[in-house]
Amino acid sequence: MTATVDQASAPAIGWLRSPSFDLVFVVGTALLAIASGLVVVNTPQLFLPILVINLWLFGYHHVIATYTRLCFDQESFRAHRFLVLGLPFLVLAAVVAASSLFGFGVLATVYFYWQWFHYSRQSFGVAQVYRRKAAGAADENERWAKATFYLVPLWGILHRSNQDPGTFLGLDLWVIPVPGLAVDMVGFLALASLAWWAATRVLAWWQGRLAIAHTLYMISHFALFGIGYVAIDSIDAGWLVLNMWHNTQYILFVWLFNNSRFRDGVDAKARFLSWLSQSRNFWLYGLVCFGLSTALYLSLIGFVAALVPAIVIFQTINFHHYLVDGVIWKVRKKPLRKTLGLAH
Repeated sequence: MTATVDQASAPAIGWLRSPSFDLVFVVGTALLAIASGLVVVNTPQLFLPILVINLWLFGYHHVIATYTRLCFDQESFRAHRFLVLGLPFLVLAAVVAASSLFGFGVLATVYFYWQWFHYSRQSFGVAQVYRRKAAGAADENERWAKATFYLVPLWGILHRSNQDPGTFLGLDLWVIPVPGLAVDMVGFLALASLAWWAATRVLAWWQGRLAIAHTLYMISHFALFGIGYVAIDSIDAGWLVLNMWHNTQYILFVWLFNNSRFRDGVDAKARFLSWLSQSRNFWLYGLVCFGLSTALYLSLIGFVAALVPAIVIFQTINFHHYLVDGVIWKVRKKPLRKTLGLAH
């Protein structure tokens, strides 16, 4: 994972970092998530232990990874002071008010739809990074490409809404009423668009201009949303697939960002984070984030048991995380593009 791809060959393939890193990032995370979902489908009693493992190893860790972007060095903390010190309390107040007025079902419902949007947007952002890394090899009609990208997630959320499972992760779920005809129409459009996209990529391969990394990522995107929302009947098992994929990719992407940010070595202005983010310290970086996330969530669980329901705290963390990500991970921002080595 620490090897650096030859810069001369990078534009033709479009790796974010190197073949080994990107194959873990794209293929490895997808296979892990799909395998976990299939295990749960075949053996439903394993849902809870796999969920706990996912949350402990990846879910909590991926939230802490966000804070390496917010407050692990003075420059980041000054730039994001409100996101760290102010926004969490506003989100907490909103969560408490909503649950007090409408019950915990509203939190499950907001989470269900917001996490779909959040996962879709994160995936789109990663796809855009791969597109830029492809240096023109993945250029397509922008509107058509975006429509194709979102049609499968849209099909998925419409399917779940039409399915109306009644509960989600043990809580009441209130879905948006969606007729079966609408689901079928969007599904047809999604499959037709996918077929056309696949044909264009086969043609690009035949002509020797295929953006390999971007194509691999797009395949994983379509597969995960299709499996998680459409192919798997259980809403909980399907959610687990998407959640594990999202968590593991996020952890790796934040590490990649920090590693790229401090590619020149330890920075005196961010000594701890820059040292931790060096390639040689990859596993130590993971252990530190894992240790911090474990300590934080064990403390929160103790606090929660004494004062407020767990769902209030955990959904506050989730919603805060969604809002923060919408601010700090915009690929169009020049500093972010520079750190990730994007030409345009």
